[in-house]
Amino acid sequence: METLKFGFKFFKKSMPAAILAEIFSFLGIYAELLLPMLAGMLIDYVILPGEVTGKSGGIFHFLLTGKFGQVHTMQLFFTIAIVYTVMTILRIVLIYIRDLMQEWVGLKLETELRYETYGKLMELDSETIANYNSGELLQILNSDTIMFKELFAHRIPYLGDAIFMLVTTLILIAGINISFIIIPLILMPFLVVAVLDFKKKARVNFKEIREKSAAMNLTTQENIAAVRIVRSFTNEELEKENFAASNDNFLGARLKQIWLSSKFDLTFNSIKQIAYISTIIIGAILVMQGQMTVGYILTSSTYVMRIMNNITGLNNHIFNMQQQTIAGLELKKFMEKSSNVPDSREPKLHCDTPGIELKNVSLQIDGHDVLKNINLSIPYGKKVGIVGETGSGKSVLLKTLVRIRDITGGSITIDGHDIKDFSLENLRNMYSYVFQDVFLFSNTIESNIAYSRPDINERMVTKAATHAQADKFIDALADRYKTIVGERGLGISGGQKQRVSIARAFHKNAPIFVLDDSTSALDVKTERLVLKNIYENFAEKTLIITAHRFSSVVDCDEILYMRDGEITERGTFKELMELGGSFARVYHVQQEQQASTVDYDNLREKGGDN
Repeated sequence: METLKFGFKFFKKSMPAAILAEIFSFLGIYAELLLPMLAGMLIDYVILPGEVTGKSGGIFHFLLTGKFGQVHTMQLFFTIAIVYTVMTILRIVLIYIRDLMQEWVGLKLETELRYETYGKLMELDSETIANYNSGELLQILNSDTIMFKELFAHRIPYLGDAIFMLVTTLILIAGINISFIIIPLILMPFLVVAVLDFKKKARVNFKEIREKSAAMNLTTQENIAAVRIVRSFTNEELEKENFAASNDNFLGARLKQIWLSSKFDLTFNSIKQIAYISTIIIGAILVMQGQMTVGYILTSSTYVMRIMNNITGLNNHIFNMQQQTIAGLELKKFMEKSSNVPDSREPKLHCDTPGIELKNVSLQIDGHDVLKNINLSIPYGKKVGIVGETGSGKSVLLKTLVRIRDITGGSITIDGHDIKDFSLENLRNMYSYVFQDVFLFSNTIESNIAYSRPDINERMVTKAATHAQADKFIDALADRYKTIVGERGLGISGGQKQRVSIARAFHKNAPIFVLDDSTSALDVKTERLVLKNIYENFAEKTLIITAHRFSSVVDCDEILYMRDGEITERGTFKELMELGGSFARVYHVQQEQQASTVDYDNLREKGGDN
């Protein structure tokens, strides 16, 4: 019931159209239920000879008054045939209109659900998203939205149709002979028990189908993303085996569904046959007793079968409803997830020249201290370098500044305001962030650079690319800035991707530049040129840079050396070198390694000249 309440929040916008579609459906069903009565009249009053006794036409009694033809004449035959044709066409038109309206309602609901779930995905923090694998997310955002809209667009209306058809048919049968109602009433408890049993087992089966489908999606998605790794390790056969295993698991779950459906189809069809045979027997007895005509046996048996078909037809709908209910439950759970980084939704607070202050900042993740008592002042325009061992907390510290993660102790303020008082949009608009893991969208280089400003200004894009030292390799491409890159586009090197991502940050031109080890794939010369352009062309901006290559931070106003989530050394480059601590030791080692590499390269070049 809670799942239905959740879905109704989205469905209620289309309620008027859905109700109108159901009215058309009821009228179409009623027209369809009148057809067997006309068929019975055709047999009794046109085809079979002799005097007719018993019931006479029911709702269509007016056709037998003689105005439309005498009994057993061709005129009456054509009259009944015309009425039958009109009712059939009317039914077709009504059902056609109903189907169009239901599809419209369904597509509107599906679009709304997909929009809302995607919006939720954008709202949730990365830690919450990490609890789902990509296969599960694709299942929720795509398959579950389609499944859940089917519940409201088709399954629930079908239940309304089924109830209307059942009640109307029982009334029509009672008008012919009350005896025929006994058969459905006797067999109905058996059908109800079978349906409830099926519903329970179908729900369990669909959970398994959904899990196996998500696992197969994950395997496929991972192999698409990791195609280069798979090929480089020549593990194609292994991945084929992995996919075959997940595919077989999915097949097994679907085969269980087929076996389950077949088993209950057998039960339902057996009950239907019993109902049909019983109806014929009762009808034959009534005809022999002169209480019923042959035509009304046909009409009554048709109505009884309609009732049984209507009930047994719930078989597939019950199964599908279990699928759709589970899908709705997963959607509901996802939509009710709360972000660990709630948005203040305060659009007024913003700063053009932000000064950052960290006081006793701490962060615990899964009970582990990731950051410990970080104190740091970054007035606007200051250049800060952060270095340290892998896992020392550098990247996590940067993420707390833009609230990708929220701190668990201390405070971070901008111009005296806690960063939680800013809307996430205003806070993150203060930063031009270049992440450690470079991602380019499957689009042109131009669009990737201009991502922060979709209204592309070619001059600004070119300028940003030049500052990022990306212009030369871009100009060498056949389509230059119109070249498609990303997951499905032209493959470019890691260093080239980093330069495009840095150009993207330059184009945004926010007050604070954050470079999270984002020059690691660049050679030393290119890195120096990129950093030189930052100092010269964005001198007034704040710069926060983390790096494994210590030469990247030598020109910063302050350098922090971190270990195990703490700042163990801090100062200018000169001060840290004079201190002779961890920073100075690592710096000397890196310089020696760099010098050895340069000497080796020079020696190789000389050898090549001989």
